[in-house]
Amino acid sequence: MPGNIVLKADARDVIQPLTDVGEHLVPASRLSDVLGVGSEDWARFARNWEDLSLDTYMADGGTYRHRRYGRFELDPHTGELTALPHEPYRQERYYNRLNGGVDRVYDPLTQAFADDPLLRGLLVWLGRVFTTIDDTQRWLVKLHPVRITAGEQIGKPAPEGRHRDGETFVGSLLVDRFNITGGESSTFDEAGKRLRTVTLSEPGDLLLNDDQRTYHAVNPIEAVDKEQPAHRDVLVLNYSALPGRLA
Repeated sequence: MPGNIVLKADARDVIQPLTDVGEHLVPASRLSDVLGVGSEDWARFARNWEDLSLDTYMADGGTYRHRRYGRFELDPHTGELTALPHEPYRQERYYNRLNGGVDRVYDPLTQAFADDPLLRGLLVWLGRVFTTIDDTQRWLVKLHPVRITAGEQIGKPAPEGRHRDGETFVGSLLVDRFNITGGESSTFDEAGKRLRTVTLSEPGDLLLNDDQRTYHAVNPIEAVDKEQPAHRDVLVLNYSALPGRLA
């Protein structure tokens, strides 16, 4: 029986479209209700994006991306999250034509970020949603807090264009938008048909994808006032099924 997971809140509105279509938008209000968090929690969580490091692996020479990286193992049945040893992040060129094919060594997640109750609640809830669909008993969770900046030049949230991440499920959680236009997120089916284009605009807006069945892309951002800071802060979540499935 798929997953054998009993969710604290009814998640059929998330599970059904992910199962049927392969993607779903969870509005910020819905996610906040599920996690039991409010504006103060989102503001606290967002402060972690002030402590990211420049991504020096951009093959296009861009200096518009700052990030960190970390991994957890998740047991969706018990909710146990285990931080894994830090290691380089790698995507093969098959998935990332721009920056793939190399080991990228990013600074690890800060302890404050890793311990944030909002994050931990989100990771467990998503793992249970995905297990209900996929029957996976254990998940490898890769976390990418990313800030894309803009000024005189545009910033590119997804410079590789339409792509897959090479995972089982992926999520893009908006944390903050400031002084920007653009940054529309799109999803596509395997034939290239557009399924959705949406601007993640509120902290907590979460776009989920079955990475085995869909592709995703994000348009560039531009500063509204080029004399002021401008950024788009997101948490990219990668869930990969680990060996061991329920009967």
